[in-house]
Amino acid sequence: MQQDSVIYKNILENMKDGVMTIDFEGRIITFNRAAEEILEIDKDSIINKNYAEIFLLHEENDDFNQVIFDAVYESSMKHNKVVSFNAGSGIKTLSMTTTYLSAEGRDIGVISVFNDITELTELRDALRAMEEIKRLNNELEVHNKFIRGVFGRYLSDDIVRSLIETPGGLALGGKKEEITIMMTDLRGFTSLSERLLPETVVAILNNYLAAMTDIILKYKGTIDEFIGDAILVLFGAPISCADHAQRAVACALEMQLAMEVVNQYNRDHGFPNIEMGIGINTGNVVVGNVGSSKRTKYGVVGRNVNLTSRIESYTTAGQVFISSATKERITQPLRIISSMEVAPKGVKEPITIYNVGGIGGIYDLYLQDASDVLNTLERELVVNLSIVEGKDTGKAQFEASVVKLSNREAIMLTTAPVEPLCNMRFFIKGPDGVLISDSLYGKVIEKMRPSCVTEPGVFSIRVNFTSIPSEVSDYFKGLLS
Repeated sequence: MQQDSVIYKNILENMKDGVMTIDFEGRIITFNRAAEEILEIDKDSIINKNYAEIFLLHEENDDFNQVIFDAVYESSMKHNKVVSFNAGSGIKTLSMTTTYLSAEGRDIGVISVFNDITELTELRDALRAMEEIKRLNNELEVHNKFIRGVFGRYLSDDIVRSLIETPGGLALGGKKEEITIMMTDLRGFTSLSERLLPETVVAILNNYLAAMTDIILKYKGTIDEFIGDAILVLFGAPISCADHAQRAVACALEMQLAMEVVNQYNRDHGFPNIEMGIGINTGNVVVGNVGSSKRTKYGVVGRNVNLTSRIESYTTAGQVFISSATKERITQPLRIISSMEVAPKGVKEPITIYNVGGIGGIYDLYLQDASDVLNTLERELVVNLSIVEGKDTGKAQFEASVVKLSNREAIMLTTAPVEPLCNMRFFIKGPDGVLISDSLYGKVIEKMRPSCVTEPGVFSIRVNFTSIPSEVSDYFKGLLS
């Protein structure tokens, strides 16, 4: 779910009601198309001009001005009034609602929403006119609340203030900036969602995304997009900040810590646990408003966006991986669990990525050490596996013998052509040969040639399970008991 300041522009330009916002220096900040038509004043001639210079010169518009002043002097209430306004074509009757414009509990200006009800006032049936005026006033108040709600729900206070002060920022275009990009993904959620009721999937996602959004906004991140269960977040745009890299890492660690609360909610409602992986990268990208005059989106483009996605794909449940570029820009002490050299698709040279377990200094956030103990199985567990390439699980199946097992990991012997960070799908059968599940997924985190095996081509692999169906979890518990 990310939204951005362009939502505000699209709402304004498609409203039939006139909308004008004024900051506390008296400047006209926002003036939409409907306002131009109703007041018959060209938008370009008054944006960023002083309100008094435009409106206070005409005494016949005193009632209109008074409603604006009422909102300033009595900020605790909204002000509704029917007023006359002298436009170029003659006197118009306006239904007008004016209140303070607030964002996250702070007053940042005055907003006025008005509608031309001249024809209504000329109706012979006065009762019908009054009922219609009442309805329009209610609609204006709904629009007013919605506009302010959009600000508070999707944008940080800094972004709201930037929008009010620099309306030109809504124009199409972009610029190259160094920012930090974070991508998150729920491990194995696609296969998990296929086994759940739609309403259960929505409940799990809504709870998860709500918790993550609160943390992202806390660290001044901008949610660019919700892509299913994935989140794309920007740090350092559209509001620049020097510490965007460490903000992103601290945010990611707190998000991982919050997964315990998210999963407690799932357990309380009889839902399965979910796990998240996070990738972070810092670099130059093009950021700005892209699209057309009818549909515009604040977005980010460049190779560093793709690289962030690649880094995230290497993670398993509960991990935060960062690039060297991100690590170099962090001034607070980092706890690095491990590092590895990888060759992501589309990158010419191998890069080093780091598994981050904590950040100290002003943040003091540390992930708990994994305490999953691998147990030697009393009887051999033979499974079949296929190699996952992108979204393709592959048709070829290989046999593997599980020699050690825990709730989340396993040590297996196999001749399958797998390498560290390879993704796999497992087919688990019971002693009677009946298929228990074909929806167990995992990632190879270690591969070695065991000294105890003389057969050529046999390797020992350590696998972290990224998605464990309930039937497999129950079966594993039986094997470990």
